[in-house]
This record gives sequence, structure tokens and C-alpha cells, in this order.
Amino acid sequence: PRLRRYARTLSFDPAAADDLCQQTLERALVHWRQFAPLRDMAVWVLSIAHNAHLDLVRREARMTVTDPGELQRVQDDNQPGPTSGHPYGHYLGLRLDLEAALAQLPAEQRQPLLLVCVEQLSYAEVAEVLRIPVGTVMSRVCRGRATLRRYLDGQAPARTPLKRVV
Repeated sequence: PRLRRYARTLSFDPAAADDLCQQTLERALVHWRQFAPLRDMAVWVLSIAHNAHLDLVRREARMTVTDPGELQRVQDDNQPGPTSGHPYGHYLGLRLDLEAALAQLPAEQRQPLLLVCVEQLSYAEVAEVLRIPVGTVMSRVCRGRATLRRYLDGQAPARTPLKRVV
């Protein structure tokens, strides 16, 4: 379940997530001798999934960008109205808002944020999965949370001008 959940957060497409899970498990079985027994198997498998996803992105050589207006239209179409009678209609709308906000986050913020918050990995484990320093994980999670909060409040993300260090 953790692998599938992480794959869905990477692709936002259930079919593509299933393909990524299958590819990840295939790679894990082929390279099972590379697994160190002292290592956490979940972290190892999530690392394989992350690398397989990066390979796919590189292979496609470009990312598909969804127009925010189109994303809002899809969200509005899927949100139940007050007359739908669905007992969880309000929660479904919140979930769709969260999914839309997560989709707008840059991948470098979304991936560590979801690994920490959803998969409950430690910062060190996330750093191992993504092959980045722990401090980078911490700053990306912090920026991701702040940006997600702004999206959910209906605000545009704050643009911080980059400082040139000489």
C-alpha cells in the first residue's frame, strides 16, 4: 500500500501508478542481491520507485503542464452539489481541493512533503530515498507546507526573489 500510494502521488494517474509499482517491484526482484539486510526495505523500495519515476520523466523529456483553468473545471465537475445527497460531499470537495493544491506544488517540494507527511518517513530516510541532503529535505518540506497552505487558502504562492551570492 505504501508503494502504491507513493506511486500515485508521483504520477497522479492510477494506471501510471500501477505501472510504476510493477516496474519498481520488477527492479527490486531483479536486484534483490543489492539489498542490505541492515537497511529498511520500505526505504529501499521507495528509492527504487523514485528512481524509476525519474527515469520515466527523463525518457519523456518533457512534463505535461495542466492549465490551472482546466484543473479547476475538472474539480468543479467532480465536486458534488448540495442536492447530490452524498453524505460525504463536503469531504470529497476538500479532498479534491487538496489534490489540486498538491498537483500545483513543484515536484521537488511535493515528493519530500508526501514522504514525510503521508508515508511518515524520517527526514534521513527521505534524504536516502531522494538522494539529497537532510537539510535540503527539511527546507523543501517547510517550503512545501507553506506553499500548500497558501494554495488551500486561495492565495497565489509567494515568490521569493533569489539572492545572488558572490
